[in-house]
Amino acid sequence: MSHNALRLAFSGEVATLTLTARKGVMGPDFWREMAAALPRLAPARALIVRGEDVFSAGLDLKTSAAGLADALGDRAKFRAVVVPMHAAFEGLAALPIPVIAAVHGWCIGAGLELALACDFRLCSADARFSLPEVRLGITADLGGLQRLPGIVGQGWARHLALTGEAIDAAKAERIGLVTEVLATPDDLYARAEALALHLSGLPPRALEGTKRVMNAGLPHTEGLMQAVDWNAEHMNVAYLEAALRR
Repeated sequence: MSHNALRLAFSGEVATLTLTARKGVMGPDFWREMAAALPRLAPARALIVRGEDVFSAGLDLKTSAAGLADALGDRAKFRAVVVPMHAAFEGLAALPIPVIAAVHGWCIGAGLELALACDFRLCSADARFSLPEVRLGITADLGGLQRLPGIVGQGWARHLALTGEAIDAAKAERIGLVTEVLATPDDLYARAEALALHLSGLPPRALEGTKRVMNAGLPHTEGLMQAVDWNAEHMNVAYLEAALRR
């Protein structure tokens, strides 16, 4: 499968989903193609998620800002815009197979929320991570605020979410956001493929059961909708517009 925003490829029982848009941005094509890609992963025993020039610069603000602005003040309309985005990341997290995020370059906003929906996060030394929504007048609403505390703890989760600051690969490893840092993107992809191959050889039902039990300990649907409804009422479009002019 190869389209405008994603490319799905198989090597034996390992699948690789590559974000192919420039800077891995997530526009309408991404959400549509993610919905189509998830059911096609049934033959896979492990999945790698990666980018091309970088992992992902997050939501494509130029294609998304107008739709979000039009829905302001109307919770039902705002939910209709955002819930399909939830479905993509929640579907990824719910896959019965292990999912590895292989991050190089920027991993920003929705890109970080995508990585957080994966089971493993590996990166190369050039990786940079940021959840900058507060600087854009937005409350992160694609699962990052729900998943991040369980991965890095409340202290670092609040620091990243409330400051919008970027951190480098070394700090990401230190706080537990990633479990390994590789020297180069080529080293990163080789390590991700080796890990995926190892995982694909483990008993699939045991992996599925382990994921189900661990995911059951992360109830966050209510928190997701709370973030969406807050944005519907309070999102500051002026910050978005200023970001688009930069």
